[in-house]
Amino acid sequence: MILRFLLAFFVLINFPILSQNKSIWTFKTNNRVYSSPVIENNRIYIGSGDHYLYAINKNTGNLVWKYKTKGAVHSTPFISNNLICFSSADGNLYGVNKNNGNLVWKFESKGEKMYDLWDYYLSSPTGNTETVYWGCADGNLYAIENKTGKLQWKFKTNGVVHASPVLYKEQVYIGSFDGYVYALGKDNGQLLWKFKTVGDEYFPNGEIQKGLLVKDDVVYFGSRDYNMYAINSKTGTLLWNLKEKSGWIIAIPTEHKGTLYFGTSDAHLFYAVDKKTGIVKWTAPLQMRVYGSGVVHNNTIYFGSFDGKIIGLNCDTGERNYEFQTESSKKNYSLMYNEKGHFKKGFELYGDDFEATEKLIHSLGSILSTPIIENNRIYFGSSDGTIYTVKL
Repeated sequence: MILRFLLAFFVLINFPILSQNKSIWTFKTNNRVYSSPVIENNRIYIGSGDHYLYAINKNTGNLVWKYKTKGAVHSTPFISNNLICFSSADGNLYGVNKNNGNLVWKFESKGEKMYDLWDYYLSSPTGNTETVYWGCADGNLYAIENKTGKLQWKFKTNGVVHASPVLYKEQVYIGSFDGYVYALGKDNGQLLWKFKTVGDEYFPNGEIQKGLLVKDDVVYFGSRDYNMYAINSKTGTLLWNLKEKSGWIIAIPTEHKGTLYFGTSDAHLFYAVDKKTGIVKWTAPLQMRVYGSGVVHNNTIYFGSFDGKIIGLNCDTGERNYEFQTESSKKNYSLMYNEKGHFKKGFELYGDDFEATEKLIHSLGSILSTPIIENNRIYFGSSDGTIYTVKL
């Protein structure tokens, strides 16, 4: 991830000291957790890099059941009736009984792969009671019969599809690493329109990595070309785009009362943007990347960061009013940061050994998971392999 501007890394950032609530419970898996939790009734469903999908009692943190695949489960599960669907790095989409974890069906793609070192997520399925839609690294968007796991139709893009599809009205929308957003008929996969990102000098494909938000007939999404886009969902016509100077926009934006909220990658900023015009309302400085989406609760937007923190910002002002730090972050923070929250002298975020640096970052318990809030509790996963439940 070569940067055009590094200024954001070297700005001295002073944050207020905030009180931190303790975890109500934690559940330990055996690998990194990038999956986002889904809650239904008294259970949390979430995947892990240890190849398992877990069903956990949301009140106690006790294991209810787990299902093992042959690859990392870095997708967010989708629930329809008694079925829970999720994808694995083994290239399969699984449908299991949500009550007992027994396999109902398995759909095999042409195979999974990572696009690059920063391609952390798999496509997360979505759908309705009849059909499950799912993207894969083989370039296809698949429509699969919910009850049987049989293929209904597929649509081929020209890139890895790790973005999650969105079902909206009669269309299904998908982004691809080829830099296109595709609008397809949900019943037959017929192409209705496609939109190409503008690209950038360093990232000319304008890859779409994680997903889209579709609301009020507008498709919102970020790209590796540093842009946030708004396009008409019916025609694919560009409404506006906002160019970020120095960072990918991976996170799917969160909409609340006419404002889009999203974090950036290398700019280390969090944005509040008018959803109709793309005009920036405020930005807030961060100390690390944000790939996951935020969730709004009591006029605060909560989101996870690669530095192992859940951060809460006032929706109106961007003022930081909440912070939770993982135990891994507390333990290893001084490996990267000095006492002022600045990168330590000699630390290079993009030096000669990218893999070693990413490993060091993940030692902080990076939070790529999008949190979920229920009954004044926030649930999320971390790259330290832990699933957290914290009282707000």
